[in-house]
Amino acid sequence: MDTLAVNVLDPGSLIATFGLLGVVAIIFAETGLLVGFFFPGDSLLFIAGVAASPFADKIVEGAHLNVAALFILTPIAAIAGAQLGHWFGARYGRPLFDRPNSRLFKPEYVEKAEYYFAKFGPAKAVILARFIPIVRTFLNPVAGVLGMPARQFLVYNVIGGLLWTDGILLVGYLLAKQLSEVPNIDRYILPAVAIIVLISISPIIVEIIRSRRHGKQAQVPADPADVSRHRR
Repeated sequence: MDTLAVNVLDPGSLIATFGLLGVVAIIFAETGLLVGFFFPGDSLLFIAGVAASPFADKIVEGAHLNVAALFILTPIAAIAGAQLGHWFGARYGRPLFDRPNSRLFKPEYVEKAEYYFAKFGPAKAVILARFIPIVRTFLNPVAGVLGMPARQFLVYNVIGGLLWTDGILLVGYLLAKQLSEVPNIDRYILPAVAIIVLISISPIIVEIIRSRRHGKQAQVPADPADVSRHRR
């Protein structure tokens, strides 16, 4: 007897089983519900973009998504989910994170989100966090806990949500033709996803490098000759 088995960490399995509604629901859960941080958002979006292309049948068996609906509904889900997360944080405050350390939840997840919020400021943090797994889940309620106004959060939430979802979807859609011509495609899907994730977090790397350079420049001691001239 055949049994239906779904691997929630396998984007292809998720798309083949639940289709467009599954993609939308998972993106909403990952960005809006604290329990959704373990979902494979980046790889799911990439494979969904492939599944919406004319070459879907050659790459993702049993999965084909409507391209227009995918590019419209997915960012809406990401934006709505993040806004819900912000509301939870503003409504319930710090007690929202008061739970014991477990296999799924760890206090350092929240600490990492707070670190990015403090390091880059509210606007950049909300946008950049979209491209960092786990952080994109926890930063939204952290923004609410730290008092970021809902309207201000919405503006940067929309920008980040569109860049993250439609950006990765578009990459998958455009690369589908090349992937369809590769033999033993399963061996190349994961490396392709890894490259996409690396590209997506490149803004974070750039920001960290810039901040470190500014920090080093601020720590450089002044030239004694310059100091003496100013004192005269």
